[in-house]
Amino acid sequence: MTAPNKLRQLLDEPGILAAPAVYDCIGSKLAEKAGFPLIFTSGFGISASLLGLPDMGFLTATEMLNQVKNIIKSVNIPVICDLDTGYGNVLNVRRTIEDVVQFGAAGIILEDQEWPKKCGHFEGKKVIPTDEMVKKIKAAVDARNNSNLVIIGRTDARAIYGLDEALNRGKQYQEAGADIIFIEAPQSVEELEKIVTYFPDIPLFANIIEGGKTPCLTVNELEKMGFKLVAFALSGLLSGTNAVSHYFEQLKQTGTVNQNNDFCQFQDFKNLIEVDKYRELEMSNI
Repeated sequence: MTAPNKLRQLLDEPGILAAPAVYDCIGSKLAEKAGFPLIFTSGFGISASLLGLPDMGFLTATEMLNQVKNIIKSVNIPVICDLDTGYGNVLNVRRTIEDVVQFGAAGIILEDQEWPKKCGHFEGKKVIPTDEMVKKIKAAVDARNNSNLVIIGRTDARAIYGLDEALNRGKQYQEAGADIIFIEAPQSVEELEKIVTYFPDIPLFANIIEGGKTPCLTVNELEKMGFKLVAFALSGLLSGTNAVSHYFEQLKQTGTVNQNNDFCQFQDFKNLIEVDKYRELEMSNI
């Protein structure tokens, strides 16, 4: 079964689908090992880890797509890819979609911000006209061809024009062919509930960022509310950064590292990246 077909099967099953967004192959493998049925890629995380820069449009299409390709190859579960704005006009969107289909992506998130875009929970965002984004959604639908790629239409209009305009845009993106609607950065439980009420006939996406603008509800709370997909966009990045910082500070101060239960043992890490498997392949060809 192809990754898009597997994702669509998951979407047809009852219950919510929640998973972390990852930014590298180690995070992808850890999420798969933890038992998540799918993962997302994080544009914020990729920009921070690859460039050491904030999610403010610094990543090129080539950099993003190369990292997305590596992540997809590293796991056997569906990957939903953050593709920002599609990196240009409808022609660029078509090429971007064709590339990720070839990589084996299960789904994509396409947003309506102006370029250079910003993290959805940053200030100073701008959005393109609704009809321009509608054309991008239609181009993505056409470019996926018969791959069954899941297309998530995202609007950042809430921060600029208010929730009602975001809802209106979401409805037009649904009519243009988006499979799932993503209203970015609602600012209260009441706004989340209003989104669910407004879209009774299409799966909805929620984005949880600890310290962001949207209330950090639990997966169970979001499921009861009516959301189908939930990404924990920065949980891995923030927790990983804290752990690495702790151990580096400990090493600098003490000259050693306390290998407690939070420390990944070398053998466990070798197992994660399948050293024995590739060693056997190497030996079989000698």
